[in-house]
Amino acid sequence: MNYDFRLWDIHVGAQHPFYAHSYVDNGTARPTPARYHDPAFAAEEWEKVFAKSWLVACPLSDIPEEGDFARFDIGRESFIVVRGADGAVHAHYNVCPHRGSRLVLDDFGSVSRFTCPFHSWQFALDGENIAVTDPETFRPEVLCHDRDMTSVRCEVAVGLVFISMDPDIEPLKQWLAPILPQLELYDIDKMYVIQHRRSDWGANWKGGVDAFAEIYHLHAVHPQTQCLMDDRTQIDLYPGGLSRQFVPFAQPSPRFGDQESVNPGIALMLRDAGIDPATYGGTARETRAAVQIAKRERAARYGLDYDKFSDSQLSDSTVYSLFPNAQIGCHPEAVFLHRFLPHATDPNQFTYDTIILYRHVDAPGYTPPAWMGLSEEIDTSGATRPDVVHTGLGEPPGLGEVLDQDSDLLPIVQAGARSRGFRGPLWSEQEGRLRHFHAELDRRMAKGEPA
Repeated sequence: MNYDFRLWDIHVGAQHPFYAHSYVDNGTARPTPARYHDPAFAAEEWEKVFAKSWLVACPLSDIPEEGDFARFDIGRESFIVVRGADGAVHAHYNVCPHRGSRLVLDDFGSVSRFTCPFHSWQFALDGENIAVTDPETFRPEVLCHDRDMTSVRCEVAVGLVFISMDPDIEPLKQWLAPILPQLELYDIDKMYVIQHRRSDWGANWKGGVDAFAEIYHLHAVHPQTQCLMDDRTQIDLYPGGLSRQFVPFAQPSPRFGDQESVNPGIALMLRDAGIDPATYGGTARETRAAVQIAKRERAARYGLDYDKFSDSQLSDSTVYSLFPNAQIGCHPEAVFLHRFLPHATDPNQFTYDTIILYRHVDAPGYTPPAWMGLSEEIDTSGATRPDVVHTGLGEPPGLGEVLDQDSDLLPIVQAGARSRGFRGPLWSEQEGRLRHFHAELDRRMAKGEPA
C-alpha cells in the first residue's frame, strides 16, 4: 500500500534542504460532523480557537505611513490596524468606549485621529481618548473610568500583520518558528496588494480550509487542471497546526492521458517562464524542469535573487497553512493569501477572502504567475491599492474558473455534512494537512474553558 506520502518523490532538478520532510502522526480517528454545522460547537470554537489564536489581519503594505489604517472583520468582531505616530503598528477593537459604535467603516484609509460617527469622541492612533464632546455634562466619576479604545496584541512577521484577542498568547515568531525561515525567503514584506476579493460562501469556514488544504479533489472538481498540474504532492506537518504542501505545476497529472503534447495549459506555463511554446522541443512532462531552468537564466540576466530558492520553488506553488484560518501560496514572483472567515452567527456560512501580493521587478517577462488569472487591466505597479470587491451569498464570485467551481461545490458538501447519514470524514494520507488541522482544532477545543 502506497499510503505513506513521505515516500512520494515529486521533485525534479537538484535535491535541496528546502525539501526536508516534517511529519506528525495524527492517528486515524474519525471526528463527528457536528464541527461543521452545530451552533454550540461554533460558539465554543470562537472562544477557544479564534479568541486564543494569532490571526492574519492585513498585509503590512496596507499601512505604510503614519495614520494609515486597515479594518479587519472576523466573526462577530471588527478590528482597526493602524500605523502610529512612532512608526509602530497598533491594533484596536473597532469600538467606541462611549456607546459601542464602530469607529471606522471603510476597508482602509488614512486619518490623523479616530472620530466616532455617533457623538464625535476622538482617539489618538494609539487608542488614547483625546476628546470627549461636552465633557462638562458628565459627572467626573464617569469620566474617571477607562475611556481609551481597547487594544489587542499585534505583531508583524513576513510582511503580514497578525492580531490576537488573547493578551497572554505566545510571541508570534515563536509560534511561526518551524516555517518562519521558509516564509522569509519570499520577501512578502516588499510586496503590495494588486487584487483583493471577498465572497460569501454557503458552507462552514472549515469546509473552506479543508478544500484548500488538499489537491486530491482536482481530478473531479477541476479536471481542466490535469493537463498542467500534478496531483502527487509533498506534505509536511509542523507543531501548532502549521503545515506545508508542494503543488507541482508545469507537468501533467499522471491521470492525464497525454504526457507528450504541449497542450494549452503547458504552453501557458512555458510563456510564463519566457519560453516560446512554438520553439520548445521537449514533452509536456519535461516542462517543469524547463521552466525551472528558464527562470534561473532570467534571474541571472536581471540580477534576481533566485539562488536562495530550490528548483521546485521556481515552478510550483508552495502552500502554507497558518492555523486556524489562513493559507499562503508562495511563489518567487507573487503570493496568494487566502483567509476563511467564520460568519458571526451562522456556522453554515463563511467569507472567503483572497489577496494577491506582488512586487514589480523591471525585467522582461517578469509577472505574477499566469495561472493566478489576473486580468490585463490589473495595476501591478503598486501605485494604487485596489478596492476590495465583495460578492454576497448566491452571487457569482467572479474569482476565475477554478475558484468559482469551489464556491459552487462547497455548499453541496455542507449540505451533506448536516445529514444524519454522514458520520464524519475519513481522511486519506493525501489529506494529511486536513487531519493535522483538525487534530490541532481538537487540542484547542479540549484545552480549558471558554474565556
